[in-house]
Amino acid sequence: MEKSAREAGQSFVKDLKRTMHCGLLSADHDGREVNLMGWVNSRRDHGGLVFVDMRDREGVVQVVLDPNQASMSSAKDFRGEYVVAVRGTVRKRPAGMANAKMKTGEIEVVAARCEILSEAKTPPFQVNDEDVSEILRLKYRYLDIRGERLTKNLRARHEITRFARNFLSDEGFLEVETPILYKSTPEGARDYLVPSRVNQGAFYALPQSPQTLKQLLMIGGQDRYFQIARCFRDEDLRADRQPEFTQIDLEMSFVDQDDIMAVNERLAQALWKRFKGVDIGEIPRMSYQEAMDRFGCDKPDTRFGLELKDLGTAVAGSGFKVFDDALARKGAVKGIGVETGDFSRAFIDKLTDMAKKAGAKGLVWIKADEAGKLNSPAAKFMSEEKLSRIFLELCPSGKGCGFVVADAFDTVCAALSTLRLFLGAELKLIDASRDAFLWVVDFPLLEFDPEGKRWVARHHPFTSPQDQFLDDLIGGNEAHYGQILAKAYDLVCNGHEIGGGSARIYRSEVQDAMFRALGLSKEEAQHKFGFFIEALGYGTPPHAGIAWGMDRLTMILCGTEAIRDVIAFPKTAKAADLMADAPNAVSRDQLIELGIRLAGPVEKKPDARPEA
Repeated sequence: MEKSAREAGQSFVKDLKRTMHCGLLSADHDGREVNLMGWVNSRRDHGGLVFVDMRDREGVVQVVLDPNQASMSSAKDFRGEYVVAVRGTVRKRPAGMANAKMKTGEIEVVAARCEILSEAKTPPFQVNDEDVSEILRLKYRYLDIRGERLTKNLRARHEITRFARNFLSDEGFLEVETPILYKSTPEGARDYLVPSRVNQGAFYALPQSPQTLKQLLMIGGQDRYFQIARCFRDEDLRADRQPEFTQIDLEMSFVDQDDIMAVNERLAQALWKRFKGVDIGEIPRMSYQEAMDRFGCDKPDTRFGLELKDLGTAVAGSGFKVFDDALARKGAVKGIGVETGDFSRAFIDKLTDMAKKAGAKGLVWIKADEAGKLNSPAAKFMSEEKLSRIFLELCPSGKGCGFVVADAFDTVCAALSTLRLFLGAELKLIDASRDAFLWVVDFPLLEFDPEGKRWVARHHPFTSPQDQFLDDLIGGNEAHYGQILAKAYDLVCNGHEIGGGSARIYRSEVQDAMFRALGLSKEEAQHKFGFFIEALGYGTPPHAGIAWGMDRLTMILCGTEAIRDVIAFPKTAKAADLMADAPNAVSRDQLIELGIRLAGPVEKKPDARPEA
């Protein structure tokens, strides 16, 4: 671009200023003079005139330019994604020329002056092109953000955040920021560690959540706290999980489980009313055990059936070793029945592979042909009568295909839940026109880790047991640990956990008992949580809290399938940022300054491209 053109562009921005966004213009602005600034979305030459669709955050408007006029000579150089400025007058389009597909399709802007503010290289893909690989989108995220889809989602995220902030403020909550550099307390996922230059050999941890900090705020008398909190977990990723994420985090004093659930239920109702125009009504509750028995997971999608059926009675005495052995080991035999669909052998093999990947040793299937005759690999191991009884338990109509897994209870649930969700989507059984909510309650307080050969917290070490189990915990009755239920609750929507929390332990003797149950010696507990243990001794109110997954919440409200669609700069499934090429090696001088020496050289293989 020539120097005079650059100077002209700078003068335009300095002297004229933008007066309107492109996408906000309408027939109400007919005759108004406006200054627009944005990107060239597309350009069309029509004889002596140039028609440009000009785009900014609010949308697109058609601009008519005459490059033969001195004040618009730069129009002949307009190209896609150039940043331009236009001064002109809004007018209604000629009769029959309106574009119903555009929000601004009734009008156009007749330019009197235009300038190029910034040129652009040819982009690797066209903005708003839907047929672009996810890897390319992530590499050039700033271009993808220009598109309508992400712009709409980021705006929605802003509005949801603002709405939640105002709702909680009106409910008497104070917004308090807690530290990002904090102490490592590895009782959940792995921490991201940050070395300290000033205190060499010591490390901060990025918070997995502000858990102890928000409890300390309750001890500090702040009564009701919330925060739009950034959190970090070094764990495997999936479509609804990132290494860094955002929580709507809150805590309340002088309350129990039902009190905080009521506040958050009102928040859910208000959110859906505001952003979807839907009254979700009262949210039903379901125990953890019922959710596992019926759906095989603790965050069930209840928009469709295919519930798990317990086949323990039906298969008893079948003579089939797989079933008999599972029952003898006090495991489970469960199944699901699908009474519609065409189940080819190839499709059944695919389901079998899925069940195995979920931990099952195999998958037993029973299929009825058009004449109603049953076919199953298990047919040679049991009587026709027994096979028929099992099939009818799963498919009462006598049609379709039943799938059975026999193993330890958790393995059976994991495998069948995986199949249920896949089949629900594949066979289009899910009612996508509605959102299904559920409070899942009565979680186990503890679960046994067979690898570590110790009890671990189902949620975290600060979750309170239900009152009737206090004696078992304080008394160290390990034989009953597996039966202790927690004052914990998860808010589930469409099979996603969008919020989870608990009433907290607020008495020192109960917290000490919890640490003992987790196998922590006094010395270990003091080392990890000494500051918190000390604080509990200075008068702690009964309190409870919850954290909403802001990314998952926004994903559902925006109707997308992955949280990266509602995050400005997400990472891949391997926790990599393709745009900035992070994580990356740092200089030797930086490591020396931190007192760190690597075990070996860090090499980045050029062919090790992270998956999106």
